[in-house]
Amino acid sequence: MAVTSTRRESSPGAGLAGLVISIVVYPWEQNRAADQGVPLPAPTRKVIVAKTRRTRDAVKIIDRMVGDDGELRALIDEERAGAEVAQLIHDARTRAGLTQRELAELIGTSQPTIARLEDADYEGHSLGMLRRIAAALHLRLELRLVPDHEAA
Repeated sequence: MAVTSTRRESSPGAGLAGLVISIVVYPWEQNRAADQGVPLPAPTRKVIVAKTRRTRDAVKIIDRMVGDDGELRALIDEERAGAEVAQLIHDARTRAGLTQRELAELIGTSQPTIARLEDADYEGHSLGMLRRIAAALHLRLELRLVPDHEAA
């Protein structure tokens, strides 16, 4: 008897991976079993599917989809960083109780500029603009360099 297992993705976005276990009884094992007086049916194949839990966590779903593709993971990390900066600006402004227009007036820019800075797809965040926003909101801008978890 042989036991094999394979991983099968049910659908890319669902985040559900199935573990398929195949049990195959080969003819020579049937002969050996028959010699020992143990009757076996014709060669069979049974498939047992063990399902993992579904998740709605987008980061976990993306992580499963990306796997070990370093280039794709780097692109995702870059996009995630831009989205985090945009979210920080939005959260700080809303905590201060300001509209985009009011924040723009405080730092000497226009409302559409603030809207762009709060857009996750915007790639033009500058340290100078972040300092101006922090000062207008009476916050301190703090930057950190941390070890790359993959470089270790």
